[in-house]
Amino acid sequence: MGNRVEIGNLKVDEGLYALVRDEIALGTGIEADAFWEAFSDIVTAMAPENRALLDKRDAIQRQIDAWHLARKGEPMDSEAYSVFLAEIGYLIPEGEDFRVTTENVDAEIATISGPQLVVPTDNARYALNAANARWGSLYDALYGTDVISEENGATRGTDYNPIRGVSVIAETEKFLDEAIGLESGSFSDVTQFSLKTVEPVPDGRGTGPRSSGSKAMRQQLRARLNDGSEVGLAGVDKFVGFVQVGEALTAILFQNNGLHIEVRLDRGHPVGKAHPAGVVDVILESAITTIQDCEDSVAAVDAADKVQVYRNWNGIMRGTLETTFEKNGKPLTRRLAPDKTFTAPDGSTLTLPGRSLLLIRNVGLHIYTDAVTTADGEEIPEGFLDAMVTTFAAMHDLQGNGDFTNSRTGSVYIVKPKFHGPEEVAFTVRLFERIEGALGLARNTIKIGIMDEERRTTVNLKECIRQAKARIVFINTGFLDRTGDEIHTSMEAGAVIPKMDIRNEPWMRAYEDWNVDIGIETGLPGTAQIGKGMWTKPDEMAEMLETKVNHPQAGATTAWVPSPTAATLHAMHYHRVNVAKRLEELSARGRASLADLLTPPLLGEREVPAGDIQSELDNNVQGILGYVVRWVDQGIGCSKIPDIHNVGLMEDRATLRISSQHIANWLRHGIVTESQVTETFARMAAVVDSQNAGDSAYRNMSPNYAESIAFQAALDLVFKGCEVPNGYTEFVLHPRRREVKAKG
Repeated sequence: MGNRVEIGNLKVDEGLYALVRDEIALGTGIEADAFWEAFSDIVTAMAPENRALLDKRDAIQRQIDAWHLARKGEPMDSEAYSVFLAEIGYLIPEGEDFRVTTENVDAEIATISGPQLVVPTDNARYALNAANARWGSLYDALYGTDVISEENGATRGTDYNPIRGVSVIAETEKFLDEAIGLESGSFSDVTQFSLKTVEPVPDGRGTGPRSSGSKAMRQQLRARLNDGSEVGLAGVDKFVGFVQVGEALTAILFQNNGLHIEVRLDRGHPVGKAHPAGVVDVILESAITTIQDCEDSVAAVDAADKVQVYRNWNGIMRGTLETTFEKNGKPLTRRLAPDKTFTAPDGSTLTLPGRSLLLIRNVGLHIYTDAVTTADGEEIPEGFLDAMVTTFAAMHDLQGNGDFTNSRTGSVYIVKPKFHGPEEVAFTVRLFERIEGALGLARNTIKIGIMDEERRTTVNLKECIRQAKARIVFINTGFLDRTGDEIHTSMEAGAVIPKMDIRNEPWMRAYEDWNVDIGIETGLPGTAQIGKGMWTKPDEMAEMLETKVNHPQAGATTAWVPSPTAATLHAMHYHRVNVAKRLEELSARGRASLADLLTPPLLGEREVPAGDIQSELDNNVQGILGYVVRWVDQGIGCSKIPDIHNVGLMEDRATLRISSQHIANWLRHGIVTESQVTETFARMAAVVDSQNAGDSAYRNMSPNYAESIAFQAALDLVFKGCEVPNGYTEFVLHPRRREVKAKG
């Protein structure tokens, strides 16, 4: 475990201690030893309760297993099941209605609807790319993806293709017509943009966020069309800013549904020369928020890994993080982007954030770490360490120590995963209170995002929110983890249906609606985000653009995307759907069905053809191996993995959980056999090896399966799938990754 520094009732890894002392503590006004002493008190006071809550999870699961086993072969009695869940404390009675009271929430969370990125914080390049993804080129996003067809000569390539460029511009102008609109005509008809001075507004006040130095006269945007006519915008209030260099107008800023669109002009640029109005690019406000992740998308298994995660987060909070890498044979240095400045129509200065608002996702209650241990060598809850250290680093933002501002309202946003019900939320709220006291922060500085991804949280979501009503800033749904927990919770109830069919089951539709319904009931709109899950196919942007509009239509104020490019394309959906109005419409419907939520997706009397069974098994096994081999052998927590059809999918531990639990369930109920599963793993290992043939760091799993730690880990995930708590994958992955690291 390396050298340790003893302080209070703790033993702290020497590298972690040095990081806090030499980097994080500097400038905060808190000495490193005082930090660790305070943390020691928190661990001593709260670690026993953390363990008790985990024991309660296990006890409840044993009771549910026993209930199903006692009724094996009988039809599911939904009414009796609900009564039983209430008796064992799984279902909590709902209290009276309430509204959340969270204060000091940044507009990006409270009132602006838009895409959300999730990025592994252990990778500095990705973390910076995501933080800078607040603004993205629509031209680039369209040109470089399958949204624009490659037919009729519009192919993608290393050199600019003007035929494709014409299609990109046409698609962009179509979008501008829809989102902004002219009094008459189309943006494709514009040959020149200009400003016209009009009468001042009565009080002369600025119109935009952070506008200052208001002047008397006001500018209005005019557009000359190719027929010689001059028109204004369909809605004059959508023009909110501009940039002018001398007499030349170089940028126009629009706003629609709370999101900004920047049209850049440069007749000297090759693209601008070819455009009638000199438009060189259209920049969309894209990733409004980003979750910097310490959990499912990272592979942090020891103190050295945690130091890397915390160092990057601290660098972002200070504004000093940078990284240099090669692209196309040239070195590039990535840093945080500056804010953007425009002149508002009234002449005042309008400053907009240049970076995504950052949240930090800590690990769940079930993860323990030896980066810090008790005096007698016991591991501590890793979530305690995450919350204490990431908040300490965020103090640089709160105190204005850095070069950039993250929260303009003085808040720290921590997303907490894997909650099992309101008792665990209340416990975490008390943990945050202790941390605020230890660091001298005002109460409720630390805000909480509750991930609705475990069944016991879903069915008790209103009471979970009640426990955090003064801190809540986020709830969301996530198909993958939620399905993994659904399968594990109902493991003894029977065999489940094929994995992809689960999406269309009544419980899944109820789950998605229930989350929004409860969010509306408790007053989240205007205060907190209501989110939806990840688009997992980063190369299938045409499909995403066609289908992911259903998230804002469902009432989601944000939804996860896998890349900055996807964020720019998904932002188009929030121009097309006014989510605030949509939430008002949805508030009139009745709440989703609890009975549907409690109906497991079981096969029952249905038959699955043998060929379909093997196809399902092949697909699940290939996905497990493709992810695990990179996680265990290379420490890659999130990456684009080719599926069995060579379609790239963004995968993290959530995808692993559902696939491994699905096979474990089919093994449990005799749909597949142990030998069939083992044979499939061996056969799919060769497939995954061939898919990774171009990776020089890759180690083959076949034919020496017994010597491949990654292959053995993949088997463990399935064959131990029924016994590991809640089907969580970390209990298998972490020891195996450490085994690889120990071998060098």
